[in-house]
Amino acid sequence: MVKYDDYIRDVQNFPSEGIIFKDITPLLNNYTARQQMLKDLLRLCADLKIDKVVGIESRGFFFGMDIANSLQVGFVPLRKPGKLPFTTISESYGLEYGKDVLEIHTDAIEKGDKVLIHDDVLATGGTAQAACKLVEKLGGEVVQLNFMMQLSFLKGIDKVGNYDVKAVINY
Repeated sequence: MVKYDDYIRDVQNFPSEGIIFKDITPLLNNYTARQQMLKDLLRLCADLKIDKVVGIESRGFFFGMDIANSLQVGFVPLRKPGKLPFTTISESYGLEYGKDVLEIHTDAIEKGDKVLIHDDVLATGGTAQAACKLVEKLGGEVVQLNFMMQLSFLKGIDKVGNYDVKAVINY
């Protein structure tokens, strides 16, 4: 069994002063750890009916696509402004170190689609909340928010606690 703390390192003052960034690149670089994380993420949603997996730029893409492939469903990327080539809608949100915007193609989610939203970390909850709003604007139903890790001390659950929120690791 993989001990995830051996593959997730803390980086001080990144991307700005006072932030401790959870760097998952050592986990991505290790086949055994990466496969164990995928299995654990899939276990979180094993009993759900899902039509689409939405991955949040950019670290939500790493496992989001693998989850979609494993579930044999579509994958939808949520991107930063100007990165998607077709018609989009957008949602702005706050981060622990600033503000940002996410966009989604207007035809990515069909009315009634059951959607799993995946990202690497639930921190303050702003990104996850924006993702939920985008899915719901397009008529989708968010059935789960699925994370590699949750930073409970940042209270992101307060913004998305009305959804089914699951994480493999809790800090």
